Amino acid sequence: MTRLVLAVSRETEERILEPVLERGHDVLARLGPLDDVAEIVARTRPDALLADGDVMSEELLARCDDCGCRAVAVCSDEGQRRHVSRLGLREHVDSHASIAQLEAAIAGPDVSTATAERSRGIVTSVWGPAGAPGRTTLAISLSVELAALGARVCLIDADTWGASVAQMLGMLDESPGFAAACRLAGHGALTHDELDRISERYPVADGSLVVLTGLTRASRWPELTTSRVTDTVETCRQWVDHVVIDTGFSLESDEEISSDLFAPRRNAATLAALRASDRVMAVGRADPVGISRYLRQHAELLEVVAGIPVHTVMNRVRSGPIGVAPAGQIASTLQRFGGIEKPTMIANDDRAADAALLEGRSLREVAPRSPAGAAIASLARSMMPEAATPATRRERRARSAPTQHPRAWRLSGRATSSP
Repeated sequence: MTRLVLAVSRETEERILEPVLERGHDVLARLGPLDDVAEIVARTRPDALLADGDVMSEELLARCDDCGCRAVAVCSDEGQRRHVSRLGLREHVDSHASIAQLEAAIAGPDVSTATAERSRGIVTSVWGPAGAPGRTTLAISLSVELAALGARVCLIDADTWGASVAQMLGMLDESPGFAAACRLAGHGALTHDELDRISERYPVADGSLVVLTGLTRASRWPELTTSRVTDTVETCRQWVDHVVIDTGFSLESDEEISSDLFAPRRNAATLAALRASDRVMAVGRADPVGISRYLRQHAELLEVVAGIPVHTVMNRVRSGPIGVAPAGQIASTLQRFGGIEKPTMIANDDRAADAALLEGRSLREVAPRSPAGAAIASLARSMMPEAATPATRRERRARSAPTQHPRAWRLSGRATSSP
């Protein structure tokens, strides 16, 4: 039995009402042109809303997301179909559709078969300590590079302290996609079709990249609970080949033990994302302060992820704050004080980073020859199955050499001491 709200024309209602009731569905409300559909959906919290195409609006769909209600448009002409398509609503039927077709649209797709047939995607979380080490830049660049290699990629902004993926990619962030996905997951209503609707698409040549944008206001962090985030990540894993998550910096969880009662945790989204990952890219800023912060929190990160592979990435490598041969000095310091071997070094390229921020695009697009972009592209290639990675002449020569480098994402370090 499905609990329904109807907001359709009188003709459609007269045709479908009796068969719908006979099949055991519960009609909570039958609305007319003057009724506030969004308010009634919020008050009655139905399982599904069946409404004419011209009734649908961004506000109404957002309210349905809040309530975990599935929205299905009934379209009587091409104009209504174009309208719901512009809203990103894929669930629509013709006004003369049969009752069986209406029931199928209301029930949604059977994702169990598709889930069984599709292999699980790989989840990569990008984490770094406080001090702007470049988490978001790396998460965006990795996502774009993976998509350019032909993978289907979902980028999630799970930073509850300062979400910025939407701004850096020049997207409107009026309705945070990740929060909407978490609300739907909380009601057991998050499907692949819903993810298609609430995600933002970022154009990548020869690839597919979708973005679940972050919170528009940091005060909304209680919406991102551990269970909701975990369920959302799992659904995204079954939806695409790669899930890349931009996390927050803090690993603290003391809000939960400060009271005998359960309390929401500010860092629940970060902790849940890290624990749901297949690997973690841990980013540090390549200067004395950044390296010290990284080493102190690296040991804590290893405790949080409990055996999940962690690969170290040092960002903005330059000689200014380090001295001669900065890459070698940084690698030596990480190995000595953290037991961290073979980190990825990303060269400092302020000009390319500024251009990307100015244009709201990725490093790959604004500066294809950037040394920073090249290092990230190499890291992305190491994350792909070898058979799926196109080989350039230089790469083919490297593969034919006697010695090959191990894949970067499999490397992890264990903190043995602190500086």
